[in-house]
Amino acid sequence: MSEIDNNDRRLAERLKTLRAERGWSLEELAARSNVSRATLSRMEKCEVSPTASVLGRLCAAYGLTMSSLMAMVEADHQALVQKSEQPVWRDDDTGFERRSVSPPAENLTCEVLECHLLPGTEIDYPGPAQKGLEHHLVLQEGGLEVRLDGAVHTLKPGDCLRYKLHGANAFCADPKLGACYFLVVL
Repeated sequence: MSEIDNNDRRLAERLKTLRAERGWSLEELAARSNVSRATLSRMEKCEVSPTASVLGRLCAAYGLTMSSLMAMVEADHQALVQKSEQPVWRDDDTGFERRSVSPPAENLTCEVLECHLLPGTEIDYPGPAQKGLEHHLVLQEGGLEVRLDGAVHTLKPGDCLRYKLHGANAFCADPKLGACYFLVVL
């Protein structure tokens, strides 16, 4: 079984455990996350992999950041995280790829992510998992439009967008170039 398959299986198990820990039925989680009961069931059985948008909704329902959820799924962390050991998560539906350069760890609050969006990819999040987290987004390659609480920010390589995330947000990659960016979350 490949590392990606193992991550999918561990993610499915963790999602099921989170729901059970709260004593929620699939129906209750569906209502809290706006994800269908059938989809939730299939994810927990590892029949389908969640998209970035669905994971965002589940994280909001659980009050977790996506990185915190992924840290629960991934192996223990050491002080030195070599590139070959940095966990990568892919959303095949949207072309979103997220590498945890510096995964969250107990007693450390900052995390660094490297993200890639295929050309023309758009990901909408209805709201943050945890309101008020500080984000620093540095576009490395391509072009990116970021919508935050109704404001639109167009980034070119080298630009840095700094914000505290409180509401709905969306990421739209350049239709020809895509986008590669680093995201630092505090």
